[in-house]
Amino acid sequence: MKIELKKDFMWSLVVPSSMGVRLTPLNGQPVHCSNTFHMQATSAETNVASVSSYLGLPVKLLTTFVKDSPIARFIKDDLSSRHIAYEGVEIEQGGPWGYRHQFNIADSGYGSRGPRVHNDRAGEVGRTLNVKDFDLNRLFVTEGVQILHLSGLIAAMSPETGNFCLELARAAKKHGTRIAFDLNFRATFWKNREKELSAIFKEIAGIADILVGNEEDFQLCLGIQGPEEGGKDLASKIESFKEMISRVRKAFPNASVFATTLRQVINANEHLWGAIMLEGNNWHVVEPREIHVLDRIGGGDGFVGGLLYAILKGWEPEKWIQFGWATGALATTVVTDYGQPADEEQVWSIWKGNARVKR
Repeated sequence: MKIELKKDFMWSLVVPSSMGVRLTPLNGQPVHCSNTFHMQATSAETNVASVSSYLGLPVKLLTTFVKDSPIARFIKDDLSSRHIAYEGVEIEQGGPWGYRHQFNIADSGYGSRGPRVHNDRAGEVGRTLNVKDFDLNRLFVTEGVQILHLSGLIAAMSPETGNFCLELARAAKKHGTRIAFDLNFRATFWKNREKELSAIFKEIAGIADILVGNEEDFQLCLGIQGPEEGGKDLASKIESFKEMISRVRKAFPNASVFATTLRQVINANEHLWGAIMLEGNNWHVVEPREIHVLDRIGGGDGFVGGLLYAILKGWEPEKWIQFGWATGALATTVVTDYGQPADEEQVWSIWKGNARVKR
């Protein structure tokens, strides 16, 4: 089946997000042992958007910035280099104890030592995202959007951002924009807010066209029974994951595409990577395959980014999951959280297992 997309549009993909920076030690070293760090602009949602933006589709970010912040300037310049347009109000810092962009401090791990991530989000300006700061009629009617991609990270950040995502989803639905929702459960965001967030997530999932999540996401965000334990290897669990996705479809019948990734960590630099997608009544499975990992963070976002790009291009559904698998694998080979595909051929070469030199 094909997902019918708007024909008259300015933006292929729009993502709301809260931007920050990630600090990563060089050479795969742990944070506490390092004194030299690489800084990059980051967010899960722009990780997703970067696949489409690097491959030439028009992409827009909805966000908010700290006024006159050098970090905000760094983020804006980075987004421009990624060909991502952005829109967002400037919030006064309010002094040294006021607003700021989040810091994500993480090493990549190496071999038997797994990655460690420390999020420092106190005073995060993105928690103020408010639908009143955006002209939704201009965005969805005058300009036009094919797919709105929402993340559970943003929906769960604060009561304000939860309402922001709800209003965006409602406007998108009203004006014929397709909605993709990556559940992205985070226990620390949900603590003492389970009832409130469950209602928000279920409403968004109820009008979404594309639902993405892992077994924990579907269980804890939507209350869906997870897969059976099964064997130790991923391949033996595929049928139980299909059963879980079937339960999700029954609970949220508006969606026509459901997807989850499969990952088995052998060590920090060697994973088995697979995926399952239900499109209409058709199952598409990528059996877990070995990939080599430089930095695993952003691999799941890369999968979603490739899946959405393939849908936006109007390809046959079989290619959606294949391209997503490959863009997810691509993201794990670079030091940024996001893949930067040179072209479609590079992605398809990853899918085919062709790592030969191209001259």
